[in-house]
Amino acid sequence: MNRSRWVLAALLLLILPGLVLIGVAVYRPQTSAAQRAIAEPTAAAPARPATQPDRSTRVEKITYPARGSADWNIAPGATQTAGRSGDLLRYRVLVERDIGGVSPAAFAKEASAALDDPRGWTADGSLRLRRVGPGQSYDFTIYLATPRTRDALCKYGADSYTSCRLEDDVVINVARWAKGVPDYGAALPAYRQYVINHEVGHRLGYNHEKCPGKGEPAPVMQQQTLGLHGCEANSWPYRDGKRYSGEPGQYDDPVPEPEGAR
Repeated sequence: MNRSRWVLAALLLLILPGLVLIGVAVYRPQTSAAQRAIAEPTAAAPARPATQPDRSTRVEKITYPARGSADWNIAPGATQTAGRSGDLLRYRVLVERDIGGVSPAAFAKEASAALDDPRGWTADGSLRLRRVGPGQSYDFTIYLATPRTRDALCKYGADSYTSCRLEDDVVINVARWAKGVPDYGAALPAYRQYVINHEVGHRLGYNHEKCPGKGEPAPVMQQQTLGLHGCEANSWPYRDGKRYSGEPGQYDDPVPEPEGAR
C-alpha cells in the first residue's frame, strides 16, 4: 500500500505541471487579444458631415497683395473642346504667383466651366473654345491678376477694382474673383461665371449693353460689376438657346475705391 501511494504521488507530480501549463495556454490568447485591441486600434472611418455642403456656393479663401510680381504660373490644357462647330479659338490661363488659395488648375477649371457651359458663347454653333497648356499656340490669354498688375496689363482705366480686356488679354482682377461685388443678388460662383463671360465677350467683339427693363435678366455684356439698374444678375450670353442682349451702350456708374489687400 505504501508503495502504491508513492507511485500515485509520483504520477501526480508529473501530471499537475502539465495541467497548469494547459490552463496558461488557454488563458493567454484571451489576454493577448485584449491587449492588442488596446495597443493597435482599428482606424475609424472618416465622419460624414450631417449635411453635404452646397457646391454652388462654396468658395475658397484667396489671399493676394495689392501689387504682385507679374510672374505667372500657367494652367494645364483641357482634354475637351467647347462647342460643336465653328471657328476654333484657343486660350491659355495664367495665375499670378503672388496669389494664394487658388491654384492655376483650379482657376482654369472654373473659368473653363463657364466657357464650356451650353448657355455660353459656343451655344449657336459658330464658335469652339479650347484651353491649351504650356508651349501650345493660343489666340488669347485669361489672367488672374492682383489689382495693380491688372492696371499694368489693361493700360487704361487703372482703377484696381474692375476686370478688363485689352486686345488678346482677358484680365480678371483677383479682388473681384475673391469677393465679387456688393448687392449683386447672386452667389459668388454666379458672379465669377458672369465676369469670365463678360470679359471674354469683349475679346469676341461684343460691346457693353444696357438693362432691357426692371426685373429682367441683365445682359452678360452689361457692366454688372458696377450696377444692375433694375435688372437681375445673369451670367450667360444665351438663354433658352437664343442670344440674350440689351440696347447698346453703358451707364455712367462710378467705380468704387479699391479695397485693401487680403
